[in-house]
Amino acid sequence: MGGAAVAVLAAAATRHNRAPLASLIYRVARGLHDASAAAAAAEEEKAGTQSRRRRRRSSSSLLLGPDFPDTWDTPPRAASRTPPPRDTGADYDCTATIIDGKSIAEDIRLHIAEEVRQMKSVVGHVPGLAVVLVGNRRDSESYVRYKTKGCEEVGIKSLLAKLPGNCTEDQVMDSVSRFNEDPSVHGILVQLPLPQHMDEERILSAISLEKDVDGFHPLNVGNLALRSRKPLFLPCAAKACIELLLQSGIEIMGKHVTVIGRSKVVGLPTSLLLQRHHATVSIIHAFTTNPEAITRESDIVISAAGVANLVRGSWLKQGAVVIDVGTNPIEDPTSDYGYRLTGDVCFEEAVKVASAITPVPGGVGPVTIAMLLSNTLDSAKRVYGLSD
Repeated sequence: MGGAAVAVLAAAATRHNRAPLASLIYRVARGLHDASAAAAAAEEEKAGTQSRRRRRRSSSSLLLGPDFPDTWDTPPRAASRTPPPRDTGADYDCTATIIDGKSIAEDIRLHIAEEVRQMKSVVGHVPGLAVVLVGNRRDSESYVRYKTKGCEEVGIKSLLAKLPGNCTEDQVMDSVSRFNEDPSVHGILVQLPLPQHMDEERILSAISLEKDVDGFHPLNVGNLALRSRKPLFLPCAAKACIELLLQSGIEIMGKHVTVIGRSKVVGLPTSLLLQRHHATVSIIHAFTTNPEAITRESDIVISAAGVANLVRGSWLKQGAVVIDVGTNPIEDPTSDYGYRLTGDVCFEEAVKVASAITPVPGGVGPVTIAMLLSNTLDSAKRVYGLSD
């Protein structure tokens, strides 16, 4: 029974028994959903012939979460609920499982490459991704190289418009317009951040909605915020966080998740996507009072603040799951590049407290690029009438 049917039946209930009936329907639907997922997992396990299960990218409907209505169970008036005792973790001996983003991304890219080959065989075309890069920031140039390399690995055509940092806003808009009109381009992204003299919102809004593979267009973000609607594209980093949790078998529904950072690139869309998975979401930002206490109550912590080693082991509840989106350059004379990347989370401390954690590098980053390739492929499939 789908979520829409559940909502219709719940709405049809009479006023005096509406909540109990809707609650019962909700529990039945959720049970069917869980049973279906378990059966699918069992079938996949049975069919597997390789020693390591090859992961497919999750479907759009799975990434957007199950469509269950909000139905509250009202406890009897006389009933009293005693809060459970707080787990101090005194007897907890934990070494976190390392969530291998590289391996997950590699498996997803293999399936994308296969779909690209099939597309070329059927329609004679491959997906095309265009990148607009302004200026010569080292980090932006590095990110673009990774994205271009990812395109090459899966057979996606890549195009690059590189503009000087002192170019005008209209020159950037012209590049976006040319890619909008190019039928061989199915995805466009403008590498952020842009120089301060440019109106970032104006430029991002100029990208065709059908080619907004970064998922930053106001309509895509707005549709993500409205659970009754479906955005054409999910922002790649937010999508990567959910993909990592799903691929690792970590339950999201009903869990308390703290998102550290509220940027439009990661924090905001991640919090919206988590709510579509029926998580209880807390958002920590620079003005939050006592962020440690809030984070310490969380089952899952997703940090995207951009501050090296912000989250210490003392911030975490014993057994929490940690997704570290931060990629912060730290000076390191021993490195070939003179710096190394570290996350927002103090890994050496967190790994002794968490049940699972993503490393930096090798965690969220590779999966984020895989999600960009996935969005570009989906855009091309939509254009060529190959959508699932």
